[in-house]
Amino acid sequence: MPFVSQIKRQTDYNLYSSTTPIVIDNGASNFRIGIVGDHDTTLLKYFDCSRSGPRSAFDSNVVYQFEIMEYILDFGFDRLGANGSELPKFSSEQIDHPVLITECILNPVQSRSKMAELLFETYGVPSVAFGVDAAFSYKYNQQNGICDKDGLAICPGFTTTHVIPFIDGEPVYKGCSRTNIGGYHVTDYLKQLLSLKYPHHMARLTWEKVEDLKMEHCYIATDYASEARLFQANSIYIIFWTKEAEEKTRCWQLPWVPPPVEEPPSEEEIARKAAIKERQGQRLREMAEAKRSTRINELENQLRGLEFLLQQLEQVEESEIPYFLKDTGYVSRQEIETALAKATQSLRKVKGEPKGEQAEVEEKTDEKYPLVNIPDNMLTQDQLREKRRQMFLKTTSDGRQRAKQKRVEEDLERERKNQLDEQKRLENPELYLGEMRTKYKELCEKVEQRKRLKTNGNHSNGNGMSGGVGRGERLNAAQRERMRLLTTAAFDRGKGEDNFGAKDEDWQLYKLMSKDNDDDDEGPDEDETELARVSSRLQEIDPTFVPKPEPGPSQSAADMPRSRPLTKEDFQILLGVERFRCPEILFHPNLVGIDQAGLDEMAGVSMRRLSSKDQVLEERLTNSILMTGGSCLYPGLSERLEAGIRMIRPCGSPINVVRALDPVLDAWRGASLYAAAVQFPQQTFSRMDYFEKGEDWLRGYQFQYTL
Repeated sequence: MPFVSQIKRQTDYNLYSSTTPIVIDNGASNFRIGIVGDHDTTLLKYFDCSRSGPRSAFDSNVVYQFEIMEYILDFGFDRLGANGSELPKFSSEQIDHPVLITECILNPVQSRSKMAELLFETYGVPSVAFGVDAAFSYKYNQQNGICDKDGLAICPGFTTTHVIPFIDGEPVYKGCSRTNIGGYHVTDYLKQLLSLKYPHHMARLTWEKVEDLKMEHCYIATDYASEARLFQANSIYIIFWTKEAEEKTRCWQLPWVPPPVEEPPSEEEIARKAAIKERQGQRLREMAEAKRSTRINELENQLRGLEFLLQQLEQVEESEIPYFLKDTGYVSRQEIETALAKATQSLRKVKGEPKGEQAEVEEKTDEKYPLVNIPDNMLTQDQLREKRRQMFLKTTSDGRQRAKQKRVEEDLERERKNQLDEQKRLENPELYLGEMRTKYKELCEKVEQRKRLKTNGNHSNGNGMSGGVGRGERLNAAQRERMRLLTTAAFDRGKGEDNFGAKDEDWQLYKLMSKDNDDDDEGPDEDETELARVSSRLQEIDPTFVPKPEPGPSQSAADMPRSRPLTKEDFQILLGVERFRCPEILFHPNLVGIDQAGLDEMAGVSMRRLSSKDQVLEERLTNSILMTGGSCLYPGLSERLEAGIRMIRPCGSPINVVRALDPVLDAWRGASLYAAAVQFPQQTFSRMDYFEKGEDWLRGYQFQYTL
């Protein structure tokens, strides 16, 4: 789809005679069309599909997509209000005005012939003339006294930059030079830098917006190295340089809505929430009391049932006990007694009775395991199997008792430390708070270091970072000892009959291999316990303390708490070094990987290509250097170009660099003045000549700019 413009259709097309030429300035970025004598040109703009949507008809600065060029011409002629008679073989309307269209310097004959074919055969144009846009701009400014008839025209365009020498008002084509760098590359470079600098705002950095930022804020640095040093991050030795860099920095504020400020709740609101919380707590306490009463009734009923069942078993013979207990769910008297002991213990726990009252239950431990202390030679085979089962149960029960005792001791030690901490806090609160924060930081580092070592082992990759190791190298001491015992037992017992557990020493080995003795794997270590205690203590005494989060493996980045809320500065795009770094590629194209000459070098190359080595002529050329084209609007370009040319010219050579009156529209205005001259029809190429002489005649077509 061609570019959709907001330009309205003109209505005065029929007021011009058919001999009035139509002037077209066909640029790679802007398309300008108008009738001679019309001071308000129709300005159309189009871009390549990879940049803004519609495709461009240009490859570099040469037209090669004539299907798209036809769309653009259709739109341009329609905006002019052309409504001529239709051609008999084509749907397009006939344009009965001569056309003067611009092209790049030394345009290939194939492109010129295809353009002539499009204008003659599709639009029925009576005659066509081809001219160079930079030459028209130079002639227009020459007539206005900006430049002399001998000089240089430097035209940095959209995709290319040309330098054309003029002698006696005519361009010298053999002295021209071109480099494939232009405004497109500056915009693209700026877009890349800003995208890398602000990756979270890439959607805002559209091509059109970056183009506007370039034209509004970019400038040419007189001394690039000195200007870059102003923006170095480590320039801490010269203070006023940093201030100057801040003054040269521009800010683009993106749309941002500040978050609503939460007002602190009033006393009435706090009281209302406290009342609601108290009512909810009362309801929960009532529900918990009702549940506790129900549980007590259930346990008491269960105890009465078990005691009644034991009383009935006293009247039943030993051989008839399994048959009597068939429908009760129990197998033996011992199982009923065990269930009775558990129910009694649970009932006392629910009622909140002290632990000292459970001593009677714990005294029956030896009665549960009567075969443990009996030698094996005094037992039958069935009793040996029962003994092994009792030893396993006793080992498990002892492990649980040790763990319970350990927890009780830890609770007592924690309570003792809290009391000591409270005494220290009352003596000197500020000193105590600082010590607790320091201790919390040290414990966090120790715990994190322990976790890294536990995951990656004690090996490093030479950079102080832990390297990846195998499973065996991640085991702790207790786990490695267990693996050694298992390997030894398998080696000693694997060749003969599997009779492990027949001897008492086998069960001693089993105790050593049991995970109950592995303190490193069961629960947190001392540092983690102390860290939890210090963190809890800090939360009690310091309302501003926020513990470090410990994200799990399934916790996503979106669930992680933000370090700080987004502010206005997070939605700002700062243009600092980018303001002069991007246009610098006009003088140093190697910054973007293009190994070609810059603007100042191109001027010297063009003068060296001239056959005449007249020193006076070269001085006349450098005394009238005109800059034209859309990419010469950067501030500071004239001074930088003059300084660069002075470096390659002899000392004392006159150098005068001026800018065109309007670098964007002077090419069209110069072509319009030329087409209004009486001698213009002599420079045109008519449709009859095209049909008689063909496209080959265009090879020798030479346009004269001095009439």
